[in-house]
Amino acid sequence: MSKIVDEVKSANADYVAAFGDKGDLPMPPGRQFAILTCMDARLDPAKYAGLAEGDAHVIRNAGGRASDDAIRSLVISYKLLGTKEWFVIHHTDCGMETFSTEIMADLLSSSLKTSSVDTSGWHDSKTGGGTTDGKYINWLTISDQDKSVLEDVLRIRSNSMVPSDIPIYGYIYDCKTGNLNEVLEATVAGKAS
Repeated sequence: MSKIVDEVKSANADYVAAFGDKGDLPMPPGRQFAILTCMDARLDPAKYAGLAEGDAHVIRNAGGRASDDAIRSLVISYKLLGTKEWFVIHHTDCGMETFSTEIMADLLSSSLKTSSVDTSGWHDSKTGGGTTDGKYINWLTISDQDKSVLEDVLRIRSNSMVPSDIPIYGYIYDCKTGNLNEVLEATVAGKAS
């Protein structure tokens, strides 16, 4: 086994030892809200939003984007599990700002190995085979954080499966300070009616 597997198993054993009555938590989130945010390891929604187990749904993907799958999860969160408010939270210094859909497709066509980045841009190892499948995916990259938060709130708000009475708030998490900064235009666009 790898060192990482050993560390995860050890941490899980400690967690189980202190698990207490968490097994009795109900399936619906107790605080009745959901967060769509980025998978970036520097973000800890439990800490920046004051969450404990059972409080809220947290949906994470690269960039915290309103992809079809993220919207699917939000709709399930509301329709089956009763959330009443949603947050879209992107963040500063996001990796999704460092490439374009075309760059990702080109990197994948060169090889499937991990690429590297420096001040001149992304570079591929060019070892092993690549694939052209990346040319057929919209990677939902980000060029402007405020604009992307607004786009995602509007995309969710305009979806026919999303009831108009759910407020959708837009924020950007600052990786340098931990502060949540509201994107007012997005929150206004996501206002419940």
